[in-house]
Amino acid sequence: MDWILKAVDFVLHVDVYLEQIISNYGGWTYGLLFLVVFMETGFVVTPFLPGDSLIFAASTFAARGALNPWLMFGLLAFAAVLGDSANYWIGRRIGKRAYTGEIKWIRKEYMERTHAFFEKHGGKTIFLARFVPIIRTFAPFVAGVSRMSYGFFFRWNIIGGITWVATFTLLGYFFGNIPFVQKNFELVIIAIILISLVPAVVEGIKAKRGLSAKASEQ
Repeated sequence: MDWILKAVDFVLHVDVYLEQIISNYGGWTYGLLFLVVFMETGFVVTPFLPGDSLIFAASTFAARGALNPWLMFGLLAFAAVLGDSANYWIGRRIGKRAYTGEIKWIRKEYMERTHAFFEKHGGKTIFLARFVPIIRTFAPFVAGVSRMSYGFFFRWNIIGGITWVATFTLLGYFFGNIPFVQKNFELVIIAIILISLVPAVVEGIKAKRGLSAKASEQ
């Protein structure tokens, strides 16, 4: 339980922790940012990592001169694309067993939610999912499980990864140091999380309704 509280505290006060990390580790901060973004998109067991808020917070420090914005953007865009690619191949390796429930570390409800997202948006899911926590982590995995053409997947992966990182980099760089945002950084992070979760919640409700309808027909 303690680790959950610590994780929540890190997400809500990511700016405070990031300031300490930059102060203590300097250039190694880029490596840490790369690792977090790669893990959030690369492994289905780490959807809880704070991709959106971390990029936003890091960009506020880039605007102050503490980090190089171009280097940060390049590394994190590469981490996002690489993470999705790794996740795709893990899903392709596991295959249909992901839906059976026999693999304990795969959340079946997340699989169903992502599948519903795919049903609605098709291949564009790889792009759109970048902006939806949890779906972002499971979309490349489901694409691999479904054996989506890697060429098609990779094209949307590059477009989505670059656009996602660019969006939160620009938001943090230009708006993160506004006095109101600085004073209410915790509320801004909560707003980012809540807004990005809306599509996932909507798709989850639709998926459950669809499953209930099928069950009642049977």
